[in-house]
Amino acid sequence: MLLPDKQTLERLLSHYRAHERAVLAQPHEPALRRRFEDTAYTLCVLMGERTAREAVHAAERYLSRTRPTARPPLAPTAPPASPTS
Repeated sequence: MLLPDKQTLERLLSHYRAHERAVLAQPHEPALRRRFEDTAYTLCVLMGERTAREAVHAAERYLSRTRPTARPPLAPTAPPASPTS
């Protein structure tokens, strides 16, 4: 399965949330609703989900799994013991 680009997905989620807020503020504005629905559809296609809610949750899970985490530095290893003759 192909996985979406993380930066593209983060940007798309950001647009989805912004459009969602705009539609909630002006629910009868057709242009805002159309942009919101287009963004939701794109998110559904990208995540392979049937509803926007499922796609948002899948995207958030995917991004939380793939975000880099701080790893402790590796401990230095001792050089291999040389055989004595």
